[in-house]
Order: sequence, then C-alpha cells, then structure tokens
Amino acid sequence: MRNYTRIIAKLHRRSLATFAGVFAIFTAVLAEQPWKLQLHSPEEKIDLRIDLYEESIEVPGLEAFGLMNGYLGGNIYGVWYVVGFDIKDDRHATLTIANDLGSEDQKLTLTQTSDSTYQLKFLGYNAVKRAQGKKLVKIPGEMKMLKK
Repeated sequence: MRNYTRIIAKLHRRSLATFAGVFAIFTAVLAEQPWKLQLHSPEEKIDLRIDLYEESIEVPGLEAFGLMNGYLGGNIYGVWYVVGFDIKDDRHATLTIANDLGSEDQKLTLTQTSDSTYQLKFLGYNAVKRAQGKKLVKIPGEMKMLKK
C-alpha cells in the first residue's frame, strides 16, 4: 500500500508541474500579441480597436456582419472597419480600413513608439473625415495614439 501512495504522490506532483508549465507557456503566448489592442487619441477623440490575430471584435453599427479584426471610430464621420492588414513586426503594421458604406478605403501605418504610445499615419489621400459645422473636413494625417 505504501508503494501505491508514493507512486500516486509522484504522479500528482508531475501532473501539477506539467499543468504549471503549460499554463506558463499559454500565458506567454497571450502576452506576445502586440497587435491586439485598444488605442485612443485624446487630442482628436478617435479610437482604434484591433485584433490582428483573429476576428474577435464587434464593430458598432455593423454587428450584422459578424466579428471583424477591428475598427476606427469616435469623432469621425461613420465607422471605418479593418478589411486587411500586414504585420511587419512587433512594432510596425499596415492596415486597410473601409468606411461603413464600403464606398471608400484607406491605408494607414501603425508604429509603436513606446510601451503605451503608437503613431498612426494615413498613407496617400486621407479619406477619413469628421463633421465640423455643416462640412466634412479631413482629420490630421498623423496622430499619436495611446493604449487604453
């Protein structure tokens, strides 16, 4: 009977160690997802929410289309959702976004400049606008975004 108790105790310790190891690896993998984030520009009152690893984000106003990779919203005209992306590395990515009507698209780059700061830059003609009075005006071509 004593041998069985020792064997069971040994198996239990190994199982616990295996579980701890798997949990540590799983946690490390989740932590290494630099392109799953929520950003905000306090100056422009614009939000960017992205998950470039899976379609897991519900876009406001476009719920009928299902989960997507993200969107740009806030103090802009409409909502722009992510239709394509290219992850260059852990600090640089290029996104293609489209307006909620699907009539315009826009490319932008996102560069991490510090642990909590990103630089967003629109490439080419900037089609993203905001209502100002009775006019639609372009938002700045570059803006600093902070992690929420």
